Parts: sequence; C-alpha cells; structure tokens
Amino acid sequence: MGKKKENDSPDLYGEPAKYDPTFNGPLHNRGCTDVICCIFFMIFIGGYLVVGVLAWLYGDPRQVIYPRNSTGVFCGFGPNQGKPYVFYFDILKCATGTNIMAASLNGLQCPTTQVCVNACPNSYWIVPLSGYFPGAKPKDVFSDKYCSPAIDLQTTTLTVDQILSKELCARFYIPSTAVFNRCIPNIVNLPSIPSNFTLPGSATVNDTASSITNATSDLFMGFNAKALGVKIFEDFTKSWYWILIGLLIAMLASLLFLLLLRFIAGVMVWLLILGVIGVIGYVIILAVFEVILLLSLIFLRKRILIAIALIKEASRAIGHIMCALLYPLVTFVLLVICVAYWGITALYLATSGMPLYRVMALNQTLPNCASINGTESCDPSSFNASSSPCESARCMFFKYNEEGLFQQNLFNLQIYNVLGFLWCMNFVLALGQCTMAGAFASYYWAFNKPGDLPYFPVASSFIRTLRYHVGSLAFGSLILTIVQFIRIILEYLDHKFKAAQNPCIRFIMCCLKCCFWCLEKFIKFLNRNAYIMIAIYGKNFCTSAKNAFCLLMRNIVRVVVLDKVTDLLLLFGKLMVVGGVGVLAFFFFSGRIEMPSETFNARSLNYYWVQIIVSTANQTQAPPTETAGLELHWNCSSRSPD
Repeated sequence: MGKKKENDSPDLYGEPAKYDPTFNGPLHNRGCTDVICCIFFMIFIGGYLVVGVLAWLYGDPRQVIYPRNSTGVFCGFGPNQGKPYVFYFDILKCATGTNIMAASLNGLQCPTTQVCVNACPNSYWIVPLSGYFPGAKPKDVFSDKYCSPAIDLQTTTLTVDQILSKELCARFYIPSTAVFNRCIPNIVNLPSIPSNFTLPGSATVNDTASSITNATSDLFMGFNAKALGVKIFEDFTKSWYWILIGLLIAMLASLLFLLLLRFIAGVMVWLLILGVIGVIGYVIILAVFEVILLLSLIFLRKRILIAIALIKEASRAIGHIMCALLYPLVTFVLLVICVAYWGITALYLATSGMPLYRVMALNQTLPNCASINGTESCDPSSFNASSSPCESARCMFFKYNEEGLFQQNLFNLQIYNVLGFLWCMNFVLALGQCTMAGAFASYYWAFNKPGDLPYFPVASSFIRTLRYHVGSLAFGSLILTIVQFIRIILEYLDHKFKAAQNPCIRFIMCCLKCCFWCLEKFIKFLNRNAYIMIAIYGKNFCTSAKNAFCLLMRNIVRVVVLDKVTDLLLLFGKLMVVGGVGVLAFFFFSGRIEMPSETFNARSLNYYWVQIIVSTANQTQAPPTETAGLELHWNCSSRSPD
C-alpha cells in the first residue's frame, strides 16, 4: 500500500494517507465543526422566520387573487358577499396605452367605474344615443345590477344623460366570460352582434366589434401567464395521484437497474464504449478522434476495470442499504417546504401595505374635471361625489402604501428572502449528500457485510450530521449561495441594460456570466466531495475541502475515468427509465389508454404535456443515493491504494 506509482499525480498535493486496517467506518468520536458558522446560520434562519411573520402580518394575498370595485373593496367579501365578479362599465378604457401593465399589477383597476356582480352579463344591451329617451326614468332604462351602489334608481332625480356622464350606470354590456373573476368580453360571440349595437365613436357595427376585439386581446396579455398557471394547477388537482404512480413506477425501474448493475455493469460499459466507437467511426471526418479514443482505451483499460468494479460494489451497497432509496423523499419534502416558504413570503411581501385612494375624473373632458389629476387623497366610505365641482369625480383605489419603515424596506426584505431561499435549498442538498456519504461509508468499511452494518445506517448518519456538522454544511452552502446570488445579479443587469449595452459591455457581461457559471459548477463538485470527507472523518469544512481536493488531484486520472464511465452508464439507465416512463405517460395522459370514466378522464386535461414532463423530469437527474454511493465508493477505494 502507499506505493508512489499508484498515484496519478506527484506528491505536490500532499502525502498519500497510509492504509489503516483498524479503521472501520465513519469516526464516532468527533466534535462539533464550524461552530461560528452554525451560530450565524441559526441567527439568519431566525431572521428569515421574522421576515415571514412580518410579511404575514402586513401582507394580504387577496390583493393579487381577488378583484376590487372602484372603491377598493374586494368582490365576494363583506358588503359584496355573493358578488365575486367585477364588471367594468367601459371595458375599452382598460386597454389604453400603458394602462395594461398597471392594470395587471393593481388588480386591473381601470379608469372606469367597476362594480361587483353575482354573474357576468350574457346578452347584448346598450343605451341609444341622447334623445332617444326624452323624459324616460332611469329605473326604466338601467338595471341596478350594473349601476354603482352610490345611486338609487328608484329615488334619483338625475336624468339618463346625467347618469351616463357621471358613469353611475353602464352605458352598455355584452356577453362576457369570467377570467379570474373579471368580466371580460367573449369575442367568440362578436360575429352575432346586433345591428343596432354601435358604441360612441364607432361608425358601424364592425368598428364596434373591432374595438372590443382589440381591447380584449390587450387585456388578455396581462392574464395569459396567470391563466396558464391556473389551468396547469387544475390539471394537477385532477391527475396528481396518477403522476405519483408514474413516479413510483420510475423509482422501481431505477431500483431494478441499480440492483442489476452488480451483474451486468461490465458488459454494459464495454458495449456502450463500443457503441460510441461505432458512432464516431461511422463519420469519416472523425477518424482522428477514433484513433485518439482507441489509444486512450488501451492505456486506460485498467482504470476502466476499476471503475466497473466500483460500480458493481456500489450496486451491492444499495442492495444492503435499501432505506437509502427512501431518503430522497425526505430531501424532496424539505425542498418543497423551502420553495413554499419562499413563495408565500414573497407573495405576502409584495402585497404589504394598506390601500390608498385618490380622487380621479372618469371623464376629464367635462367642465371642472381637467384639473383633477389623482393627487388628492380621499376616503371611499365618506366621499360624496355630488360635493365635487367635477361630475365624474370618484374616489378610486390608487396603489398600496409604500411609506413606513417596513414598506420602505420591502425590496431589501425580498433580497433577504431570496438569499434565505438559496441558502436553505443548498443546505438541504448538502445535508442529503453528507447523510448518504455517512451511510455508504459505514457499508464500505464494514469488515463483515452486512453483519457489521448499523441497524439504521441512514438514520444514524442523518442524526450524526445534524448533531456535529450543521456549521460545516452551512459554511459550504453559504459559499455556493453567494456565487449563485452573484449570477442572479448578473442576469438581472444583463436583462435590465441589454438594449443600452455596446458590444464591449456585452462581451464583458458574457465573460462574467460564463466564469461564474464555471465557478458554481466547481464549487458544487468540491463541496460534494468535502461533505463526503466530513461524513467520514468529522473534520471542519475547510480541512475537509482541502483533503478532498488533494485526494482528487492525486488520483486525477482515476477521477476522470470513473466519472466518465459512470456518466455513460447512468446516461444509458436514465434514457431507458425516462424513455419507458415517458412513452407510458404519453399514452396515458393523452387519452390513448382508456380508463373507466369514473376513475380518470385524460381528455379533461388542459395541457396533458405538463403531466408527461413532470412524470419524466424527476428521472433526468441521477438519484441522490446512487450518486452519493458511486462517488463515495470512489473516494473510499482511492484511499486504500494511497
């Protein structure tokens, strides 16, 4: 043992460790590592929880879910109970210039009167131009349903023209569809528009239909992404259990593949290598690469045999530690919690602040209305429109309060939320890697397998990691988080200033993005091996990272060969599992495999391809148990020759 010729690199990266026949697995006599970073991580998590509580206290997600009427009161709640939909008196005003984006962000608050209704209109109706109803009473012309609550049609002394000029009642309505509880014109019915339905400013019925179509199309620009998300969510509620069944089938297929590797790994590796050679040799222009590949195989044949042996041993380890296949579910649950907490906190932060109201003129062409520009504050509960010199003055929702210490720091809190999300996600992944490394290390150094294995190797490794090495995992995940956050900033800057960049700036930005992408990949690789060393020897992060790096560099050829052989083999396994599950999911969710109607109707799905993607996407990454087992066995095995 310890012969220099076994090393792939000189002793520049430290002396090889001596083989210790008494070493029987992960050290049990260990202490807490990186305590300062552990304390800092706990303080940060405490602050993250405080941010979530503050967001929950000040935020109101109803602001982005439910519509409001003109006074800012939610439809379907309180005085509007039983009226969940909002109706726009003049829908054409909602799609003028920059109002589209502002309307999407502020709950579609358009410069027109909005009232809550129990149902959207399903027919055409319009008040003819002035003069058609001389002396007609408002109660005989309008419907209370499509009038402002501020007017009583039974007792009002206003004329029809006065009501229309003040926008107290709708001049027209057309068949509409509820889109996120907003009554949006149904353009499908426009071809059947009545011949007498002509809006003011439109010369013909066709002009009216064209105006409505254009306005509706503009409005849907602000709704498409949200509508797509809702439909996808509806599909998940209908098919989530079938997706889980598909994932279970994929997991069983992956398990079978892993267990069979101990018997067929050698044959599969050489067949795949020959297949690659055949593919390259088929193209004449790649003959040079063919020669290089053949020479490499000749010189690296012993390394390939070692890689095959390690793959077989990893397969045996998984067979003895079957509970390791369940731990990815723990990681998945923790990741879901992190994502959910981040998303909910971001939503509540984005909806923090009380609503503000301003006096606005619905029609600035009327007398005394041109000077009203939305700068005067008002209270919708006490505002009296008749006291204003402008007939169309209304107290309307303006925006949410951005004053106050909490509201002024919402951007900083959102940044804190993003950092907390990245750090927690990376910590959860690090915890899984270290836990798996400890479990497989207990198998590798067991003298009598499986007799010397702990009763619960995964649980023992998990508890040991949480007890001693939270600080080390937090340290490594913090480094990765900083790099990822810098990449996010670079992407933001690149998107923000893309139009104003010159070629030199674009080149520098592209180089920076590429460098930090490579740095992130390197840190992930080094961290993963550092966590393995932490699980085995119980040292702090910096020492473990240094030892892992030196170990990798002393066996650099072995690293490359094992990594590429393993990648090739796992790629083949992924293609088989993903291909099989993908084909099965396609035939099932597209309705080609018929199921009893009371069980599941695939044709009721809006986008069946989403279910197919979800069913197969989880198999495109190597299972954590498999990756940890293979890499750990390489690390462990490479120490014996050292």
